[in-house]
Amino acid sequence: MIKKLLLPTDFSEQATYAFEVACQLAKQYDAQLHLIHMVELPYSLIDVIDGNHNAQLPEALFFMKLAQQNFEKLRAEKYASDIELFEHVKFNSIQSGILDYAEEHEIDIIIMGSHGSSGFEELFIGSNTEKIVRHSKIPVFVIKKRHVNFKINSLIFATDLENDNLKPVIQALEFAQTQKAEFKMVYVNTPDRFETTEKIQALFKEFVQKLQIETPHFEIFNDLKVERGIMNYAKSQKADLIAIGTHGRKGLAHFFNGSLSEGLVNHAKRPVLTFKI
Repeated sequence: MIKKLLLPTDFSEQATYAFEVACQLAKQYDAQLHLIHMVELPYSLIDVIDGNHNAQLPEALFFMKLAQQNFEKLRAEKYASDIELFEHVKFNSIQSGILDYAEEHEIDIIIMGSHGSSGFEELFIGSNTEKIVRHSKIPVFVIKKRHVNFKINSLIFATDLENDNLKPVIQALEFAQTQKAEFKMVYVNTPDRFETTEKIQALFKEFVQKLQIETPHFEIFNDLKVERGIMNYAKSQKADLIAIGTHGRKGLAHFFNGSLSEGLVNHAKRPVLTFKI
């Protein structure tokens, strides 16, 4: 069960979209919502905060005051009422600051907004969001657009049926159950890694036996590329959420390599939930 959510924010439009979803989830799970704003300062200013007064303290205080003003604006939103909120400003690198905070405060899930108009290409190549997804030990929920009434009715989990997907599947299934959402697994079959239907079905049967759960809905979806197949399958099923397992660069590269067409970029506005393998 989710008891603590973490929302890293730079107070951008995308981060605010994620905040609105985070508030809805916090109410649903009766969970704490931790807000963290990272400020990457020159070492001289960080020294000030640590007690070295050789640099100019007002510059550091300015960023802190600005962040507090932005936090107050978020608190004032109607959808943020009746939530246990915690606000923090950290002077650290974005990646290490967020991940360290999550571990120290025993956070259950990180919720982030994704910047830019280039969809998954931006999300999974070089962005701060991608870095968190790659290194986070806990699930990361990525929001691309505003969801005034966020509801997950259908969740798809993309898998290659390898053993390292066993734990993420269980986590995704448990999340779907808390959302009372339909859960589907999909294997994308491509020309460059083609397998017969018979073999894939056999792999799935063996995979489910290891899971020791009731057999979930499973489909084989044919497409030219894995990433395109995931997007097209999600579209065909009108899925509200795409879930995947990742173990760093290898995991992301497996699903999201190469350039993506304009159409796929638009489909990437669906929320994505990643689970550490």
